[in-house]
Order: sequence, then structure tokens, then C-alpha cells
Amino acid sequence: MKNAHPSAGTVKTLLLERNGWVPNNPRLPVIIYPNAIPVTGSDPAALFEQTFSANGWPPQWRDGVYDYHHYHCEGHEVLGVARGHARLMLGGPNGHVVSVKPGDVLLLPAGTGHCNLGCSEDFQVVGAYPPGQHADIGREAPSDAQLQSIAGLAFPQQDPVQGDAGAVCAHWSDLRATIE
Repeated sequence: MKNAHPSAGTVKTLLLERNGWVPNNPRLPVIIYPNAIPVTGSDPAALFEQTFSANGWPPQWRDGVYDYHHYHCEGHEVLGVARGHARLMLGGPNGHVVSVKPGDVLLLPAGTGHCNLGCSEDFQVVGAYPPGQHADIGREAPSDAQLQSIAGLAFPQQDPVQGDAGAVCAHWSDLRATIE
């Protein structure tokens, strides 16, 4: 799928070092897509589900973000904000605070700590993962096996928002060549 949402072209990246017990992903940056998907209609979550599905990231759930610091070892996670607003901390305790609103998307590489610091009552995100990946919950220092899982996790074939030539290709592709 080509970039179906012209506003999705501008992204921000955030490379996070290990933070205490939170491993983060020192090779792959978080990719933040402000105003990536125009939110319209009575079921805005469906817009994210359609976009993620079209780009090879099967949607897995609709919900919020946990209010405790955690990370995933077994999946790169994309979060699309369908409703409400929130302040999320990325990178673990004393990390980077990001404010999100409807239409925003966050791509968190495996190992990235995240936590909901506060949100509106209607806050809803759509979560998706590349095929064969999923969200395990890490809340303590990772084992060596978990660190190996994070480092060896397959790269997604496409960007979840922008498709074939999206931000994943621009910001993760150089690393893909050196790892694979």
C-alpha cells in the first residue's frame, strides 16, 4: 500500500538507551507519526485497523495503554490513537513524555518501555504487531534470552502506516542490512 495518508509523511524518531531495568531498543528508534490518520466517523478505531491491516500489521486489540512501565520482547508494537488524549512515558521511569491525540501513531520497537501517565476517559488505541509477533509483558529486568529475543526479532516487511516506502524503511532499513 502506498502512503494513503499524505499527512503521515512527517515523522519524529526517538532512540532510547537502556534505562535501569527497561531494555529499550538501542538500535531501532521509536517512530512517532503525528496526525498520521484523519480520524472521522463513528468508529475511528476501524480506520487504524484498516490501515494497519492493509500494510501487513494485523490489528490485535482496542484498549488503552497500561498505567505501569512495561515493554515487549516478542513484538514490535504499533499504537494508533483513535479517541481521547494521553500523556505517555517512553523509555521507562524518568523517560520521555509524549502527548498523543486522535490520529497519532507510535511505533515502538521491541524492548521499548512505555506507560500511561494520564489520559482522558475516552482514550482508546488500536494495537497491532507484524505477523507472528505478539505482546508479552516485561515488568522487570530482561533475562539474557529476552535480550536475545529483542535483538533477533524479525523486521516488519512494511511500515504499518505508510506501507512499502514508509518510515520503517527510512529509519530501520540501514540497521536491517547490518543485522540480517
